[in-house]
Amino acid sequence: MASSPPTAPSPSSSLDPSLSIPSRNPLPLSASQEQQVRDVYYARVRGHCAAEIKDFAACAINRTVSATWACRTQRLVMNACMMQHATVEEQDKAREEWFATRQQRRREREEKELRRQEAERKHREWWGLQQDGEDNKTSKERP
Repeated sequence: MASSPPTAPSPSSSLDPSLSIPSRNPLPLSASQEQQVRDVYYARVRGHCAAEIKDFAACAINRTVSATWACRTQRLVMNACMMQHATVEEQDKAREEWFATRQQRRREREEKELRRQEAERKHREWWGLQQDGEDNKTSKERP
């Protein structure tokens, strides 16, 4: 019985069609990017448990230490909900959402930079400043 050598999976078979990137988590991210992914993850988990969080917050209003005992059932329900939704699958979905919105974030950064440049140009025009910050009148008077 001769066994054939195992075939390597083709690169096209591992493509995620929604991302058109070779893997679910294609790039190593910087620390700040990982923090952004975690922020998306936490927001998603809080979104799933919004009702439980609201119930606990309503119970804890005007309480400090006594909230530990008085709101125990609401806290346990809230924590159970968050533990139920705080999964690796949810982390993967948050990472996919972060990658899916990166083009939108890039466009927003570019638009913000254009608005900043336009505001700077108007400021220079209003105050009669040149690019380096010198006054137009004083530069014209110099020999």
